[in-house]
Amino acid sequence: MASISSIAAAALVLAGSSVLPAPASTQVARANSDCSEAAAEVVEKTGGQLLSAQPSGDSCVITVLVQGNGQRPRKVTMKVPM
Repeated sequence: MASISSIAAAALVLAGSSVLPAPASTQVARANSDCSEAAAEVVEKTGGQLLSAQPSGDSCVITVLVQGNGQRPRKVTMKVPM
């Protein structure tokens, strides 16, 4: 059986939790840093396979692998404005 002091302590904890301030809401801003169009453009232009697309300031750095004629594919990196 619970003692009176443990019941009182539990009541204080529960009562105290209702007066805690609500957590601040998190606001998310979507940055204009989507490089999908730039990546599609580079893949179409080179005929390569996309390796990475990363925003860099007001442009995107796109890296693709381009197949050679019976040789190893070469890595091509292009900087494309957004």
